[in-house]
This record gives sequence, structure tokens and C-alpha cells, in this order.
Amino acid sequence: MHKLIAELLRLYLPFDALPPDVLALHLQGQQNAPVSLTGSDGLTRAMMIPFRKTKGADSEAHWMRLCEVANALQTTLSLPAPAVSISGGDAYYLWLSLETPVPAERAQAFLERLRTAYFPEVDLAPDAVRAPVALPPCLHPRTGRWAAFIHPGMGASFADEPGLDMRPPPNGQAGFLEGLESIDAEGFERVWRLLEPATVSAPVAASLDTPVVASVPASAPPAGLLLKDATLEDIVRHLHAKNIEPTFRHRMS
Repeated sequence: MHKLIAELLRLYLPFDALPPDVLALHLQGQQNAPVSLTGSDGLTRAMMIPFRKTKGADSEAHWMRLCEVANALQTTLSLPAPAVSISGGDAYYLWLSLETPVPAERAQAFLERLRTAYFPEVDLAPDAVRAPVALPPCLHPRTGRWAAFIHPGMGASFADEPGLDMRPPPNGQAGFLEGLESIDAEGFERVWRLLEPATVSAPVAASLDTPVVASVPASAPPAGLLLKDATLEDIVRHLHAKNIEPTFRHRMS
């Protein structure tokens, strides 16, 4: 558990987010404690982008949209790979981490610039970076299923029910996070300037018909890209390389 907490603190949580004992109970499913990614000092070091299932849309549309956006952030903007999670309800999330905290208002504006350029159809609250979020892994209060970080190659299998029936192993969750990097200050400023409203002539969001990734074997993915079709063997190999014994148990309908 301490390894998972260390990764969450390294990537997302402000120093005063939650007392360690409360955070541990939250991650164990014994207490639901939504947490703001903005600290009491008004600084933010993480952002979460939701991709929710839309009524009437194809069951995998929100997953495909997440893949397009995640790949665009990496290939077009040269940002580090984001973490991917399932909500335990009806959504997927992308998690962006900042190496250097910024004022919440600037983080919100940064998120809005990304939204305008890459995912204009996604609704974002005006206080999205301050609002408490359900930090994975945790139990969804309505469905009783587990929210969790996932290997991107498993995403499509959760399109109908983005949640786990059983608590995910903490070491496995840490394994999905420990190789991730934060957006450094230079990268943040570069993207901030690139997406400044006066310099963006038209939305550059990919359409749902655009291929997510060129046809590349899942065993040899381009470094950092979010592949949607990795095999279970690829995922097991990834975790074994980190000395983690995976457990994949979720309901398939």
C-alpha cells in the first residue's frame, strides 16, 4: 500500500490532500474520501479529464475518444503519457500530472485550452481543478464497483461496465503509475503558448473516425503511445517486468 500511496503523492496529490491514514482507508474501500487536486495554497499539480458514456452513442465511443485525445496529447503536443482509469460507474478518465504546481486558475485555463483544441464535446466544470475527485483505486458509492487505474490495452474491455468487481491489488495499481512522468514547467509553458486562443485558428480535435494508432504490433508499441489493442499477454509481461503478479478479475457481460 505504501508504494501506491507514494506514487499518488508523486504524481497527483497536493502535500496536504488527506492524512495518510484517511487516504489508506479510502484506497482500501473502507471510507469514501473525495479529494481536491488543488492544495490549501491554491496550487494545482494534476488535472483529470472525464470521458463519459453518451446515451445513444456506440458503447466504445467514449473509449475511442479517450484514445484519440491521449495520443494527440503525446504525438502533437509531445506531453508525457497520461494515466488511464475506469470510474466504477460509466466513465474513463485521463490523469495529467504537473512537475511544478501552478495556480488553480491557470491550471483551469490550461485545461480549457486543451478542451477547446482536442475534446470540445467534453463538459468541464468551471472549477474542475478544484472540485473533489474520486481518486482511484476506490469504491464507487452508487455502483459498489471499484474505480481503478488500468493498463491502456485493457480499456475497450470495460466499455460497457467501467469498473471492477474486486479490489485491485495495490502493487498492480502502483505498477501502472511508476513509469509515468509529469509535465515539466517548460512543456507546460510551451503548450500554454501553442494553444493560446489568438494563435489557434480552428479546433484540432480528432474525429471519432480517425484511427487511434497506425497498425503496429502491440508487442512493439511506439514509446509512450496509448495503444487500444494490447493483448493480455502484453499486459502480464509489462507487470512481470516490474515484479508484480497481476490479478484481472472483472465482470464481462
